[in-house]
Amino acid sequence: MKKKWSKSWNKSKQPRKQRKYRYNAPLHVRDKFMHATLSKELRKKYGVRSIRVRKGDKVIVMRGQLKGHSGKVERVDTKKHRIYVSKAEISKKDGSKAQIPINCSNVMIQELVEERKRFKRTQAKSQQPKKEEKKEEKSEKQGQKSDASGKEDVKAAKKDKKKANVVKNDKKTP
Repeated sequence: MKKKWSKSWNKSKQPRKQRKYRYNAPLHVRDKFMHATLSKELRKKYGVRSIRVRKGDKVIVMRGQLKGHSGKVERVDTKKHRIYVSKAEISKKDGSKAQIPINCSNVMIQELVEERKRFKRTQAKSQQPKKEEKKEEKSEKQGQKSDASGKEDVKAAKKDKKKANVVKNDKKTP
């Protein structure tokens, strides 16, 4: 593992290689790790389970010492894989306040900042038919094809021939 980073490392089961993949990844790949889950209302609206966190989104902290805190995302740090939420602060000994870094996987997005580019993909996904609808369409198409070509009849005839051959072979043996 002398290489600094390789795309193929994400296939490994070994935790050390997974960590190396995440920590040494370039920023355009790290950007994909900055996703957070959406609230139930937003999931229904956009048809997506998670989306990248952006500055200005309203989030609620779901895990850790700040569990239950909500606020706007003030800063996103892709190098450190952390976000900074307003009102998520700690007071230092000298009296000043510092923001606490939070991992994106520990928050849930309540409101999104509207940006056109951000929603092009999500709108396209939400407009696509659901899996169940696709399955029904496929089964209907397969039914039409099988009736037209008669493949089922051919398969049944082959099975009958095999059974007949087995019966003949059984009769020959004493």
